[in-house]
Amino acid sequence: MSKIKLALDVVEDLRSLADSIETLAGTVEGNKPKEKVEVNLPTLEEVRAKLASLSKAGKQAQVRELITGFGVKKLSDIPREKYPELLKKAEVM
Repeated sequence: MSKIKLALDVVEDLRSLADSIETLAGTVEGNKPKEKVEVNLPTLEEVRAKLASLSKAGKQAQVRELITGFGVKKLSDIPREKYPELLKKAEVM
């Protein structure tokens, strides 16, 4: 074999090795445990306290509209994931 042919074989083997290493790195990186992002959602008690203070300030009708605006009849029927949105709307009142 000529030296050029040997050099081409080495280059081909190096490319194959690089592809294998890249695949391995992708697999190892994919197996890392994903960090859990913990979102601090407000509790029902916190939301209830905020709405109670608004009600005491004479905004009972607006509080009722706010709750029914989420398609429910009572505060406890609103999903916890919606509490941040509910509190934002309550702050505007």
